Amino acid sequence: MTDWALPRAGGCRCGQVRIEVNAPPLITMACHCAGCQRMSASAFSLSAAIPAKGFHIIRGEAVIGGLHGATRHFFCPRCMTWMFTRPEGMDWFVNLRPTMLDDPTGFAPFIESWTSEKLAFAETGAVHSYDAFPPLEAYDGLMRDFAVWTGT
Repeated sequence: MTDWALPRAGGCRCGQVRIEVNAPPLITMACHCAGCQRMSASAFSLSAAIPAKGFHIIRGEAVIGGLHGATRHFFCPRCMTWMFTRPEGMDWFVNLRPTMLDDPTGFAPFIESWTSEKLAFAETGAVHSYDAFPPLEAYDGLMRDFAVWTGT
């Protein structure tokens, strides 16, 4: 992932909710947890942690779906596409599903989490793997390594 041209536009499957990204990701991830498998109807979910100031809904309004807890998962109210997540207590970034971008070219997961729940066939090519989430104290170093990896 060496060319994260900005700004990048995107939207849900039906186009009712449109977004714009004006900042490069802090880190990119694949999550293999059973919850993400169910919400994405796939072997894992992909996300790019975008600084909150660089993420904007430019048309429509996303609604909370999935689990209705403190961590908020946002969906298009019409087509129900899972678009992004705002993790509890971490308002400084938005976990964008990078496949919502009109052009997801250049995206690759840098870390993968919850490999303890990974389906046997699922491979992501991530540089770092964790049985659960990385320890909180590891993120500063991972984000620095990601910046070197991407050349940002």
